[in-house]
Amino acid sequence: MKTRERIAEEALNLFSRKGYQGTSVKNIAEAVGIRDSSLYKHFRSKEEIFSTIVEEMSHRMEKMSLDLGLPDEKHMETAAKAYGELSVEGLLELSRKIFLFYWKDEFASRFRRMLTIEQYSDKGIYEVYRKIFMVDSITYQTALFQEMMRQRVFREGDPAAMAMNFYAPIYFLLNKYDQMPGAEEEAMEELERHVREFCRIYDCRKG
Repeated sequence: MKTRERIAEEALNLFSRKGYQGTSVKNIAEAVGIRDSSLYKHFRSKEEIFSTIVEEMSHRMEKMSLDLGLPDEKHMETAAKAYGELSVEGLLELSRKIFLFYWKDEFASRFRRMLTIEQYSDKGIYEVYRKIFMVDSITYQTALFQEMMRQRVFREGDPAAMAMNFYAPIYFLLNKYDQMPGAEEEAMEELERHVREFCRIYDCRKG
């Protein structure tokens, strides 16, 4: 691992435990095993390290989407058709894999904890947290569900409310089990109940 990558990695470790505000450049340099002056050869500031971590998370989310074969978000009609062709079991399997990525992937889980810790003390970090874990997700799912209603995959209704009804319980489960890595079976059972009930209510294609 290159020094620049090690700096970002150790910074994320510290940010996710001590918070962004509670971590100094000196702390990061010590964790990497270099001097402060050496760190500044790779990053101009702590803010730049944070921005690099956010960019890396974005890349990892894109890779996860590609690895799972998720439909292209830019082509909503095609995406809605692809999701509409999934059985309930297929949707369940996809939901499990996405959930496990955000819960068990070391980088993703530390990233989420970092933002959760700092959202109350740093407005800029709150905006990042809000965009990634609230606005972007709900905006995409609202547009997706609206198109799925148009294609008669879902019954008519309020797509924004439908998006919140799907996403909010999943994000709740992430937080509920965040500190319980050994409770995977229980978490997956709750996730399955939620997805099946969502499909029952909104008349998804049956498995």
